[in-house]
Amino acid sequence: MKRGVMYAGLAGALWGMVLMVPELLPEFNPMLLTSVRYLMVGVISLLLALPMARQLRRLTLADAWMLLRLAVIGNLAYFICLVAAIQRLGVAPASLIVGVLPLTITLYGRNDSGSVPLARLVGPLALILGGMLCINLETFAFAPGDLGDKLMGLFYALAALACWTWYAVQNSRYLKQCGHFDSHQWSVLCGVLTGLASVVLVAVLALWQPQQLQVEAPASRWWLFWLASLGCAVLGSWLAMALWNAASKRLPLTLSGQLIVFETLFALLYAFLWRQSGPSLLEAAAIVLVIGGVLWSMHQHEPPKELAKPVHS
Repeated sequence: MKRGVMYAGLAGALWGMVLMVPELLPEFNPMLLTSVRYLMVGVISLLLALPMARQLRRLTLADAWMLLRLAVIGNLAYFICLVAAIQRLGVAPASLIVGVLPLTITLYGRNDSGSVPLARLVGPLALILGGMLCINLETFAFAPGDLGDKLMGLFYALAALACWTWYAVQNSRYLKQCGHFDSHQWSVLCGVLTGLASVVLVAVLALWQPQQLQVEAPASRWWLFWLASLGCAVLGSWLAMALWNAASKRLPLTLSGQLIVFETLFALLYAFLWRQSGPSLLEAAAIVLVIGGVLWSMHQHEPPKELAKPVHS
């Protein structure tokens, strides 16, 4: 379990960095950021798939259908909605709306085998929800901006939340029941399918929405765009996906759902470093509540200690 928690934490640290990219590149639209990132993911995954081509022949039609849905919903749709939310709300509120994932995943996957009864998770989930309320009060009460943009940002953030809730539960369930692929092979296959879906997305945009692929920016910004896209592809997609799949195979779903909160915490840390200021009182309270909820949830998932039986002579 400790190794699974470590893998989930590392994946969260990488995903937190990805959340900063839309903040760094506001002139690039969500479609362009998403399609280029996942085209690169597809190329990297295809190169990784070549040495294991013989093992990948075990792919069934059911596997391919699941991988396609995971690629479109959990990668493309999720990231498009997330980028749109961040560009309208900012990193902190968008990441913390999506940070409700520990609640939604736990509720969605509560009937899985090995899951802790929901009654034992009421306390940890209440702490996490309290933390989310604190940070959203801070950002929505005092942040300037157009109300229409905020409402659209809220819609996109909720859509991203729904996409990743479905992805996390279905991916974990399928990994546990699919015995013919390990977590690395599954990550590679998902990357290949995501790359193919990105090719289709680019073709659709080129035919019907070419303005989505056209951005007026100086060469220095384009260099940053390509560098950030490559970083998102290698670190935020391939490596983070492999780490998360490894964690999913070692942890019950209710615990892995809680640990997605690491993404939110790291995104907040990076945002504070970017703006060169520490958290406010409400932000600090949110972080304490969220970390406390995660630690409490981990304690609830520990196996009960058996009492030593006395030995009679």
